[in-house]
Amino acid sequence: MTMRIAIAGAGNVGRSIAQELIGNGHQVMLIERQPRQLRPERVPAADWVLADACEVSSLEEADVAGCDVVIAATGDDKANLVVSLLAKTEFAVNRVVARVNRAENEWLFTEQWGVDVAVSKPRLMAALVEEAVTVGDLVRLMTFRQGEANLVEITLPANAPYVGQPVRDVPMPRDSALVAVLRGKRVLVPTPDDPLEAGDELIFVCTSEVEDAVRAVVLGKIGEVS
Repeated sequence: MTMRIAIAGAGNVGRSIAQELIGNGHQVMLIERQPRQLRPERVPAADWVLADACEVSSLEEADVAGCDVVIAATGDDKANLVVSLLAKTEFAVNRVVARVNRAENEWLFTEQWGVDVAVSKPRLMAALVEEAVTVGDLVRLMTFRQGEANLVEITLPANAPYVGQPVRDVPMPRDSALVAVLRGKRVLVPTPDDPLEAGDELIFVCTSEVEDAVRAVVLGKIGEVS
């Protein structure tokens, strides 16, 4: 489905997100208040708007109410919170994603401020480092809906109990789902008949409460489940 997406902030981060989304077939509008950052030639397929995304009138003129998603991607956490709150409360945007620049501000990026998904660069960088070096443990990659669900990864060691077994044989805990398997350079959408292999990176969506149970089932560490 093609979505209409507004991105507040046309710096390096905002432009990179825009290029990725346009490449995936979506319609993107970049909103930037600094004239020196307004460089349509950098992302020519995007719609560019010179405006302050923290002002209701600017968002009205940009027709943010017609967007499926708003991404607050500026380098200022205060601005990102204001954009998120306005997008959700004034324009009823269905999905609001906000960039967290300073880790100590992450606690502010909640539903109360209109944020559906908060993306913290320090957290993502730490997760990517852990994901690259950790086999046989659960790594939390991202949090959705202010802690209601997490995206987590487990790299399957050779001695895991379900290596060589089909996905259907893995007794997944409640409130959890295996959503993808990364195998080498391939991304697989798992079916019940697909066998698991050593080295597979299993991507789950689950609640925080069942993370230990997911780890225990997949890695065979039943004794760790309280």
